[in-house]
Amino acid sequence: MVFYFSGTGNSQLVAVRIAEMTGDKAVSINRYMKKGEKAVFRSERPLVFVAPVYSWRLPRVVEQWIMENDFEGSRDAYFILTCGGSGGNAAVYAEKLCRRKGLRYRGLCSVLMPENYLALFPTPGESESREIIEKAGPVITDLARQIQSGETLTAQPVSLVGKIESGPVNPLFYRLFVKDKGFTVSDKCISCGKCALRCPLNNISIEGGKPVWKGRCTHCMACIGGCPTEAIEYKAKSSGQRRHYIMDDSLCWKNECPETL
Repeated sequence: MVFYFSGTGNSQLVAVRIAEMTGDKAVSINRYMKKGEKAVFRSERPLVFVAPVYSWRLPRVVEQWIMENDFEGSRDAYFILTCGGSGGNAAVYAEKLCRRKGLRYRGLCSVLMPENYLALFPTPGESESREIIEKAGPVITDLARQIQSGETLTAQPVSLVGKIESGPVNPLFYRLFVKDKGFTVSDKCISCGKCALRCPLNNISIEGGKPVWKGRCTHCMACIGGCPTEAIEYKAKSSGQRRHYIMDDSLCWKNECPETL
């Protein structure tokens, strides 16, 4: 079973491809988070968790979701993290998570995908994004092969900087940067409500026809990346930047107002 958490679609794309190649099922973590549902998942095949790198580790919300839900059958757990740069020392923390949850850690690998973190970094142009995704294809195929063969994923080298980023920098990054006070909305907003529907943490409400952020943001960038009129900005960082959004909303929200997505 292939579980994925995705803000703008990078991790969804990787998860869906791996599920197709291994003949397995792709499950949207976003959907369960948004509904606040706890579940028991049973699979005789390995558990594969696909998510973006957040501050050089697995997103905190994904770690929490894994701990709060039950998994029966196979105890093998693989982790695939999408990133625009480095995954740091994320593997060490994924392995610790497995020990806490009683899962058998089978490795972690990162897949380079287009940068989408508009709150801090510039995003690539459309042609460059396509090229990055195309280059990721063989990497995804090889990961699917390894998982299907029951292999342990080969550990990727980690620099001293990566260890520091995933270690002491991680909590500092969350404390200093992962806030929603920087989001603003312009008069280009058409009150479609897509940002609120897509937010996996229900952190956005529509008040007076405009989105209002409520302080529980994880910086997934679904709202700013997917806004059809680019009415949402993050401070001055996102101004003039291309929005990267390749999410297939129907796979997450197909029963929630599909006509608006």
